[in-house]
Amino acid sequence: MPVTDTVTLGDDLTTSAIGFGAMALTPVYGEVDDAESLATLHQALDLGVTFIDTANVYGGGANERLIADLLASRRDEVTLATKFGIVGNPADRASGKPGARGDAAYVKQCIDESLGRLRTDVVDLYYMHRRNVSVPIEETVGAMAELVAAGKVRHLGLSEVTADELRAAVAVHPIAAVQSEWSIWSRDVEARVVPAAAELGVGFVPYSPLGRGFLTGTLTSSADLTESSDFRRNLPRFADDALQENLAVVEVIRAVADEREATPAQIALAWLRYRADELGVASVPIPGTRRAARVKENFDSLDVALSDDQLARLDAAGAAVSGHRNADLGWVSAGRE
Repeated sequence: MPVTDTVTLGDDLTTSAIGFGAMALTPVYGEVDDAESLATLHQALDLGVTFIDTANVYGGGANERLIADLLASRRDEVTLATKFGIVGNPADRASGKPGARGDAAYVKQCIDESLGRLRTDVVDLYYMHRRNVSVPIEETVGAMAELVAAGKVRHLGLSEVTADELRAAVAVHPIAAVQSEWSIWSRDVEARVVPAAAELGVGFVPYSPLGRGFLTGTLTSSADLTESSDFRRNLPRFADDALQENLAVVEVIRAVADEREATPAQIALAWLRYRADELGVASVPIPGTRRAARVKENFDSLDVALSDDQLARLDAAGAAVSGHRNADLGWVSAGRE
C-alpha cells in the first residue's frame, strides 16, 4: 500500500500522517518538565509531525499554554487541534453530575478561553470532546459552525460519538474528523463508527493507538501495573482477569517486530494504518510521548510494511482482547451504540 507523509481527512483538512497527542505532556502519567516537553514538540515539527492535538482540560489549561510557546515561533507549521466539553472529573460523573457540556453558550465561551491560552487567532480543528446527551448534537455543532463563520475555527471534529450522532452532526456542518480510541486492543469503533465515517467522508483520528501503556515501555507484565498510574490501573483492560490475555497481544506484536526489524510501537501503528485503509477511512493516529526519540520512532512507522500473514496474526491477536476499554461505557461511543 502506498504511504505518504500527509493525509487528507474530511472537509479537505490535510495533516501530517502521524500526529502528536499532547496529553502525554501533562501530569496524568507522572511529573513533567516543561522545557523537555517543549523540546519534544519542536522535534516533532522538525521531523514533519505537524498535527498537534490538545484540549482545554489537559493540565487545567496548562497544556494549551505550553503549546502556545511552540506556536509563538512556528504557528504556520502547525495543524492545531483542541477541544471543549469535558467538565468535572470521574468522581463527579459517578455521583450523577454531568461530565460534559455542549450548550451553545459554553461552546462560544470555551473557544475564546482556548484562543487566549494558545495565543493564536484561529484553531485549525475544534473538537467536541465528549457528548452531553441532554443537549441535541445539532445545537452543539450549530454553535461550532458559528465559530467557523466567525473565523475562530477552520474545521470541526467530534470525539467519541456514535455513528448516528455523526450522521446528525454532518447534516448541520461538514465534519473533518472523529476522534476515538482505536488500536489493536480497542476495536469497538470498527463495528459502526468507522464505517459511518468512511461513508460520510469524515476522517478518523485514533487516540491511544499504542494501547494506553501496553507499548509505552512502562507495562510489560502484570507486576508492572502496580507501579503504573491510577489512570491505567482503573481501566477494565488492566484488571487481573483480563490483563494476562491482553499482554499476550504484546508478544504477537513483538514477534512481528522482530521479523520486520521494527519496534513493537511501529508495528502497532502500521497495523492501524493498514486496518484504516481496509475499512476505507482516512486516518491519522496521535500517539503521545515525552521523548523526542519516540516521536521519530512513531513517525518512522510509516515506512513499515506488513505481509498478509503478519496482518492476519495481528488481527487474530486483537480479536482476542478481553475487557472493555473504559469503566464508564457511557463516556465513550461504545456505551451508546
